[in-house]
Amino acid sequence: MEHFVVSARKYRPQTFKDVVGQQAITNTLLNAIENNHLAQALLFTGPRGVGKTTCARILAKMINSDGDTKEDEDFAFNIFELDAASNNSVDDIRSLTDQVRIPPQVGKYKVYIIDEVHMLSQAAFNAFLKTLEEPPKHCIFILATTEKHKIIPTILSRCQIFDFKRITVADAKEYLKYIAQEQGITAEDDALHIIAQKADGAMRDALSIFDRVVSFSGKNLTRQAVTENLNVLDYETYFTSTDLILENKIPDLLVQFNTILSKGFDGHHYIAGLASHFRDLMVCKNPSTIPLLEVGEDTSIKYQDQSQKTTHTFLMEGIRLANDCDLKYKTSKNQRLLVELTLMQLASITFDGEKKNLKHFIIPPSYFKARGITPIPVTKKPKVEGVAFNNAQVKTAEQPKPKESIADVSEPVIAVPKISINNPKKSTSGLSLKSIREKKEHLLRQMDVVIDEDDLPKEPVTQEALDEAWKIYTAKMDQKGEKIMASILQMDQPKLKGTTIYLTYSNNTNKIELERAEFPLMAFLKKRLLNYDLKLDITVNEEIAKKYAFTPLEKYEKLKEKNPNIEVLRQTFGLDI
Repeated sequence: MEHFVVSARKYRPQTFKDVVGQQAITNTLLNAIENNHLAQALLFTGPRGVGKTTCARILAKMINSDGDTKEDEDFAFNIFELDAASNNSVDDIRSLTDQVRIPPQVGKYKVYIIDEVHMLSQAAFNAFLKTLEEPPKHCIFILATTEKHKIIPTILSRCQIFDFKRITVADAKEYLKYIAQEQGITAEDDALHIIAQKADGAMRDALSIFDRVVSFSGKNLTRQAVTENLNVLDYETYFTSTDLILENKIPDLLVQFNTILSKGFDGHHYIAGLASHFRDLMVCKNPSTIPLLEVGEDTSIKYQDQSQKTTHTFLMEGIRLANDCDLKYKTSKNQRLLVELTLMQLASITFDGEKKNLKHFIIPPSYFKARGITPIPVTKKPKVEGVAFNNAQVKTAEQPKPKESIADVSEPVIAVPKISINNPKKSTSGLSLKSIREKKEHLLRQMDVVIDEDDLPKEPVTQEALDEAWKIYTAKMDQKGEKIMASILQMDQPKLKGTTIYLTYSNNTNKIELERAEFPLMAFLKKRLLNYDLKLDITVNEEIAKKYAFTPLEKYEKLKEKNPNIEVLRQTFGLDI
C-alpha cells in the first residue's frame, strides 16, 4: 500500500509565488531580500493555516540561496525549528542562545524559526530579550504565533511584525480548483465554494476538508455530496424556506424545520443562516453591492432571482426577527418553540388577510354632497314572512321602497314590519346572547357603507384650518371633563407639513397619553378637514423641559425684576433664598 501524503503537505508552497492570499507580505519580504533590508528579528502573526510557518521556511531558504544552489537544497544545517509549546523554559532559551554564537557551516545565515512563541514563560521571554535585540550578524530569528496579544511588549518592540490575513473564499476556491485539476478530480463550483467557506479563512483546513470529501465521493465532487459529508445546510434549504415564507405556508415551513432538526442540525445554526440568507438577498437588491455576495456564479443567479420576489421592507423585518431569535436562543428554555414562533412571524410579514386590513371608514354625507353623488342605501329584507305571537300567525305587510337620501347613508335602511302586540314588550338584558348578536349585526350593517381607502376624501389642508379644528377638539375635551387631555393638547401648537401633523413634548408621559387618545382625535380631524391621509407624528425633546427648569435663585431674580421691593423685604427680615 502506497503511503498517502495529505494535500496540506503535498502542496505546501515552495516559493513566495505559490503562497495564497498573502501577496502584500510576500512582496515585502522579496523586496527586503533584494535590497538587503531584512530585519534580524521577524514576527509572523495571524490565524491558523494562513501560511506563517510556510513563509518562514521559504524565507530561510531564500536568504541562504545563491546562483549556484540546487533547487532541492533545503539547508537543513542552517534552519532550526523550535516548538515553543514544548520548549518554553529558561533552560531551553539558554541552550538556544549558546547555539546562536556558533557561525553556520554552510550558507550565510543561521535561521531560528520559533513556532507558537506566545507559549514561552515570562522568565523565558526575559532571558530571550538581550539575544533578540542584539543577535550575531549571521543569525536571524523568525517568530510565529496565532496570539500576538500574549507576547510581552518588550519582545514586540524588538521585532518587525507581519500580520497575516485570513484567506478569502475566492482565493481558497481557486487554489482548490487548481489542486482538483492536478489530481484529475471533477468538482462543481458550488462544492468547492462550500469547502472554502467551511475552512473559515484557513488554507490548511480547506485542504484537509478537501481530502475528506474526496475520500467520501471519489473523483466527482458535487454540491450534494459535500453538504452531506460536511453536514452543513446548503443554499437550497434557505431558498426553500424563503419561498415558503413568502407564500405564507406556515405548516410546510414548520415541517421543513422539523426535517432539518431530524438530520441533526442545530436550530441556532439554522436561524443564523436564515438571517445571513436575508442579508444576501438584500445585497442583491442593488447591482453595485452584488460583489459582496460570496457565492458561486450559479448560486448568485438564484439569489438575484429570489431577491426580485422580496421587498426591502420584508427583508429588513426578516433580518430583525431572525437576529432577535439568534440573540435569545442561548437563554431560552424552549429553544425549538422560539425558532418556530420566529418562523411563524416571518411567514406573517407579507400576509394580507383579514387582520391586516383594519382601516374602515364611514363616509359622512357631506362627502357625497360635495361631489354630487347619490349614494345607494343598503336594504335588508326580513328573513321570515310572518311572526308568531300568542299562538297567532301575523303576516308582514309589504313595505314601500324607501327613498334615496343623503341622510340615510350613515345607517342602512331596513324594512321592518308593523305588528300589533297585545302583550307588553319584554326588555332584553344587556348581557343576553340575543343582545350581543343584535349588536354584532348592527356593526356589520355599519361596515356596509365603506369604500376603498384610495377613494377617501383628500382635500388640501391649511395650517389655519388645522389650528381651528384643534381648538374645537380641545374645547370638546374640556367640556366632557377630560381636563388632562385638554391640557396636553394645549401644550404645543400642531405644525402641518404635507399630510403629517407634528407635535413636540418635553417628556415621554405626555406622548404616551396622547398616543392612547390618538384614534378619536385623528378621526375628528380627518372628518372635519376632509382629508383621510392625515397622520400624527409625536416626538419628545427634553431640551424643552430643561429650558423651563429654573433654580431657586433664578426664580428669585425673575421675581425681583417684576417687583424690586422683594429685595427690601428679604434684607429687612433676613430671609434666605
